[in-house]
Amino acid sequence: MMDWAPLLEPGEKVLWSGRPAPRCYTFRNGAHSLAGLVLLLPTLVWWWLGRDLAAGGGSAMAAWLPVPFLLVALYLVAGHLVLARLEWEGLFYALTDRRVLVLRGWPRRRLREIPLCALRYFSLRPLGADLATLKLLADPPSRPLNLCCLEHPSLLTPFLEEAIALREPSRGGEIV
Repeated sequence: MMDWAPLLEPGEKVLWSGRPAPRCYTFRNGAHSLAGLVLLLPTLVWWWLGRDLAAGGGSAMAAWLPVPFLLVALYLVAGHLVLARLEWEGLFYALTDRRVLVLRGWPRRRLREIPLCALRYFSLRPLGADLATLKLLADPPSRPLNLCCLEHPSLLTPFLEEAIALREPSRGGEIV
């Protein structure tokens, strides 16, 4: 459980806190791994042929040219999964009576926030039973704040709907 006290303003209370589901968060970009496999196979062949060419008296450049592509392919196959798992260790979500907070990052942590009074709307993208990604937008328009792979989003959405209703009575949360 995350201790939010050092990040709260005086008198601010945490109404809800949560984390993303670990497997969902880690594998949320699984298509990258498939693209990495498609890139990895020809790159390995290219590297193998270049290595043989360089060993047979050809230019050493033939062996080294495919290496950056090989590194990119390896990152796409497995590197992004390792990085996502490391990021998950430090990823926390919270809703206070004043703000939505997202603490994230590896190796350096960063805090992103949206004041509830600036919350314009949210969209909910279901990923399964009791699992969804929430996208929050605020005024003035800025980068959306994503709460990826959120378990039991129904515990958070009533607070967000209430904050939007208090701001502008004619609008509510948008469910996509």
